[in-house]
Amino acid sequence: MKLYIYIVLALVVFTFYQCQTHRKTVEVNKELIPDTSSSQVISAEASIKLMKVEDGFEVKLVAAEPLISVPVASVFDAKGRLWVVEMVGYMPDVQGKGEDIPNGKIVILEDKNGDGQMDTRKVFLDSLVLPRAICLIDGGILVAESPNLWYYEIKNDQPGKRVLVDNEYAAEGNVEHQPNGLLRALDNWIYNAKSTKRYRKKGDQWLIEKTHFRGQWGISQDNYGRLYYNDNSTNLVGDYFMPGFAAGNPNLKHVFGFEERIVRDNRVYPARITTGVNRAYVAGVLDDSLRLKNFTAACGPVIYRGNLFGPEYDFNAFVAEPAANLIKRNILNEKGFEVSGEQAYKGKEFLTSIDERFRPVSLYNGLDGALYIVDMYRGIIQHKTYLTPYLKDEILKRNLTEPLGCGRIYKVVPKGKRLAKLNFSNNPKVLVGLLGHTNGAVRDMAQQVLIDGKRIDAIPYLRKAITDKTHSLLVIHALWVLEGLSVLQADEVLNLLKSDNYNIKVQALSVIPSIINVNSSGAYIAVLQKMLKENDELIAPYIAFLAGYIKPYNEKATDGLLVALGKKYPKNRYVSTAVISNLAHKEEAFATSIANVLPDTNLVINQQLQNIITRLRNDKKSKDPELLNKEFPKGAALFASSCQTCHAADGNGISSLAPPLNKSEWVTGKKDNLIAIVLYGLTGPVKVNGHLYEAPEVSSDMPGIAHSDEISDDDVAQVLSFIRGSWQNNAAKVNVEEVTKIRSLYKGRDKPFTITELETK
Repeated sequence: MKLYIYIVLALVVFTFYQCQTHRKTVEVNKELIPDTSSSQVISAEASIKLMKVEDGFEVKLVAAEPLISVPVASVFDAKGRLWVVEMVGYMPDVQGKGEDIPNGKIVILEDKNGDGQMDTRKVFLDSLVLPRAICLIDGGILVAESPNLWYYEIKNDQPGKRVLVDNEYAAEGNVEHQPNGLLRALDNWIYNAKSTKRYRKKGDQWLIEKTHFRGQWGISQDNYGRLYYNDNSTNLVGDYFMPGFAAGNPNLKHVFGFEERIVRDNRVYPARITTGVNRAYVAGVLDDSLRLKNFTAACGPVIYRGNLFGPEYDFNAFVAEPAANLIKRNILNEKGFEVSGEQAYKGKEFLTSIDERFRPVSLYNGLDGALYIVDMYRGIIQHKTYLTPYLKDEILKRNLTEPLGCGRIYKVVPKGKRLAKLNFSNNPKVLVGLLGHTNGAVRDMAQQVLIDGKRIDAIPYLRKAITDKTHSLLVIHALWVLEGLSVLQADEVLNLLKSDNYNIKVQALSVIPSIINVNSSGAYIAVLQKMLKENDELIAPYIAFLAGYIKPYNEKATDGLLVALGKKYPKNRYVSTAVISNLAHKEEAFATSIANVLPDTNLVINQQLQNIITRLRNDKKSKDPELLNKEFPKGAALFASSCQTCHAADGNGISSLAPPLNKSEWVTGKKDNLIAIVLYGLTGPVKVNGHLYEAPEVSSDMPGIAHSDEISDDDVAQVLSFIRGSWQNNAAKVNVEEVTKIRSLYKGRDKPFTITELETK
């Protein structure tokens, strides 16, 4: 045991020494740092001096090496401590060799003296391979370590019993394209980015349910439990409705109101030259000053819900861009249930840095109201799967590979504002009162403390809270705490459904699936039928979402609601897809019945139904995937890890990411073109089956894999043969010699192809 302790101490000292020795020269010559910035390691204090933040704010250090190393995610506990995920093994060099070494950790940071900076570090878990997310819940912690999701009991800050929650949490994709987030949301479920699963702990059992696919890295919620996320090239995406609804029909590829582009403007304004981005050599990626024009690594979004910044920052979204060393601010607005937003500034950002190693990857609301920034602080941010030779040269040219042991956490606060430290009292009345706190992070924590502590002594105060007429957020959180404690009563929900407050009414509707039973179903059906007659178009989608939950108790009432909604709102795309979300494998029968009252085929609901019916008929013609898996095992595996995350398992593409491969002329056409695209990538619009796909409908760039040391010509031949024979594609196989020929023909190329180039070949 002593030897182990000495080894750990030696590693910590070595990591600290690495960062210290690399920063000495720059600290001495700080005045000589050019406008194009430092690329060397400097201290956290020096790095703060290279940041420019919005007027009236300042950046303060929370933690830095050796307390933390390569942080990627964090979460507060009720004591105000930070639990941090350290992904130490990420990209040790430009080849990514050594990523399988178990050197990742979960650590606990604590501010003992109350000065706002963490001063102690405790390792909770070590020897992890690329850990990516954590969530504190019910006296334990969820830890995502691909491909598994584990739950550890916590005993005196040490791991206790370990339970496997999901052995396929992150079974597919690479490090950049695997689930993460583990956000405990308002509805007491845990949601993820880059995933279609949600989780919930009920006693000793873990529930896993299908939900909507969301984002790439990072996930956040607003005051009403709606989720927000993004992908690498997209500013902000989110949901208009509560997250648990409308994911039950696998035939419905997109439910309007979910995965909506909230902020469409993807322009960024770095403070420094950003030639070190993956495709900086492509025309239009950088502007005339050699700065990134649009997001290329957007991640870690957060909806600011604090009480520190002032009212103009309420309902603002902050988004990290580590490739351009900045954090963007967006201002969001609501119109009905629709949410839209715009960038807060033109020509500048909320926070920028000229320190190239400043890599903000995750943003959080703090219990003190501050905006917290997790900074990986490293040179390499792009994963090896998509690392171009150009970027490798940039990394080597500026010696960005080392050191690897740094990392920082900062917080942004208004200048001169005193940050109050909050203690979560054990008094049930006080805890319930915190459910109405002006800081959303405090409300969330109070909700979790009450539920995790199984605080039945708080029930009288909770019941009183949901009758409050003046504090809607207190009512909403109290409602979900009662639900989380399994003591919410039907009469309480029915009373809230009469509220004049739209947000309270929506939450009451959203809680019905959790508590509906044989005895209460009749009352809920009557309320939904009454609401339908009130012609409230904002509530109509929720009536449709709930129809499926009353079906086990009254199928006739369900059918009646769905037909009535379709008839009343045939042009409303939100209501239409909400209706169809209940019709898995019964779309044709419903289309026939609705056609009797709505014969116009141009109506939105009829068009949506017909699109699904046509696709289902076509899918029946698709080939058996198991046969192709056996014929091209390496190709199937490569498709799952590198292609499926954007093009979807059924080859029909994913909105905002990539166009379809199924029945694509670029897949089934000339082999040379397809090989060239896969090896070297594709940029710009592409026409597939007569439809022009371009940003923001899909990403403007598809990365190539020619420069990966781990993907051979045989692998490429197999994956291309796999997709050329999958689904309804029926094209000839690709052999190794054909791949080798194209690789040789374009040897040294580092630019992606354009469609114009390929068409003129």
